[in-house]
Amino acid sequence: MARINFDLQELQAFVAVSEKLSFRAAADDLHLSAPALSRRIEKLESILGVKLFERSTRHVVLTNVGRTFLDHSRSALDELEGAMLGIADLAAQRRGVVTVACVPSAAYYFLPAVIAKFTKNYPQIRVRILDESANTVLNAVINRQADFGINFIGTQEADLEFEPVFTERFVLAVHKDHRLSKRRKVRWEELCDERFMSVGKSSGNRVLIDSALAQSARRPSSFFEVAHVSSLLGLVEAGLGVAAVPQLALPAKNHSTLKGIPLIEPEVSRTLGLLCKKHSPLSPAAKVLYELIKKEADRR
Repeated sequence: MARINFDLQELQAFVAVSEKLSFRAAADDLHLSAPALSRRIEKLESILGVKLFERSTRHVVLTNVGRTFLDHSRSALDELEGAMLGIADLAAQRRGVVTVACVPSAAYYFLPAVIAKFTKNYPQIRVRILDESANTVLNAVINRQADFGINFIGTQEADLEFEPVFTERFVLAVHKDHRLSKRRKVRWEELCDERFMSVGKSSGNRVLIDSALAQSARRPSSFFEVAHVSSLLGLVEAGLGVAAVPQLALPAKNHSTLKGIPLIEPEVSRTLGLLCKKHSPLSPAAKVLYELIKKEADRR
């Protein structure tokens, strides 16, 4: 990559002349003498090795290269100004709101520890959590209702960036008194003989499981269907049946009632990732929280 040998002053001088199409007017606007402004433009042209302006005693016109460079220069100056204002606001005021959309298991599993660290450093910045279904989380990020999201779908969306942070498998949630609770592993086909419960067909988890089992000779059918994984766990805890759930959704290992058993043949997993809009920089506060979540996920 070529080293950039010009500074911000040369770039500002170039944009000023491009907008005024007059060296004298641009010099007045920048509070410079006309010769000083000319030297800055000449230095920039020399470094770039191209001519940016066609000049005469009466007219100043951008060259074709100059017009292209102007678009990039304006974008660079706008982004730099926005970053400086954002950092200054974060450092001086430490106020604002960060909205994170995430699937409930992520909200339960590692977000509390991250938010505790974040609020300790930025006590005046409020954090708003939208703990919703995978599809709702996806739409919240697309429609800018959230600064970013934590989800297991969205990799195919052209306008979104998906950064994987954690992979978890699906396990069988059973009551501690269930006959399968002592097993180390359970095959999916064995669930055909159980009172199997699941989330509805519109759920991202259900779509993932159905796709993984599409080629299986025997697959369990749902006796009960609910909208949320948390409801499934409530039914399991009440002894009404068994359910396949993401590992993160299960309570602590030593839970008094519930137990999770790895499911095999096939092993089904999902990858949680950070989801944000492409070409839409996060605010400084949102960026700090985004990076904290990445670090916490790496520790798991």
